[in-house]
Amino acid sequence: MTEILSPARALTPQETETELDALADRYRNASGLGLQMLNLVGGKAENLLERLPEPVRAGLGSATEQALKLAMGAAVRSRRVVPDQKPGVNQVMSAAMGAAGGMGGLPGALVELPTTTAFLLRIIQGVAAEHGFDPEAESVTFDCIRVFSAAGPLAHDDGADLGFLTLRLSLSGGAMQKLIAQVAPKLGVVMGQKLASQAVPVLGAVAGATTNYVFSGYYQKMAQVHFGLRRLAIDADVPHRDLVQLLQARLQPAVAEG
Repeated sequence: MTEILSPARALTPQETETELDALADRYRNASGLGLQMLNLVGGKAENLLERLPEPVRAGLGSATEQALKLAMGAAVRSRRVVPDQKPGVNQVMSAAMGAAGGMGGLPGALVELPTTTAFLLRIIQGVAAEHGFDPEAESVTFDCIRVFSAAGPLAHDDGADLGFLTLRLSLSGGAMQKLIAQVAPKLGVVMGQKLASQAVPVLGAVAGATTNYVFSGYYQKMAQVHFGLRRLAIDADVPHRDLVQLLQARLQPAVAEG
């Protein structure tokens, strides 16, 4: 991450606890619309991928990896031209993109995939900037890509999947390509669910709009959690790894003794 100015004073322990509570709530609420989307398209998340043709399923990983590579340049270029938007505006714009892709069924959704990936990355970059980090710095781009390794909006997650907060690779020796290759399989599954929902007959455009709305909201919140913790580590002068453990404890309440 790039260096940012230290706060005038460190947060008090009580203020730090309050910030952690807010981040935990944001994490829990990230998938709130996911179940509604599933009710719209029918079925369960694990069954959506079965609706895709085998060649599409087999190529999801490579297609997603390529989309991520294209997204990095496209997202940065767009930020230089169009200012960051409010979360609600981002979700509406994303929904419009999904509707356009869904109107063409699966072929249209496949064409839309790189554009949506770039737009989601652009949203994540905006969150990084909101927290005081430079989205064009290599280390911050690295962190933005890491957000895509979160579980996904349709996953039933109790907070166990916080690996995207602690994933580490050296920034040397082609680390960005290694990271993309590591993230792509998981993101490919998530994007496969999106493609399958948009391929539903008749409901393609509606499902596409709803899916993108849900996905943009999800990754926006995951980025808020990720960069919020990064900023909190600076403001509270607490090691990041300790904050991750405290967040995980909030998301996975201890089983009552006895």
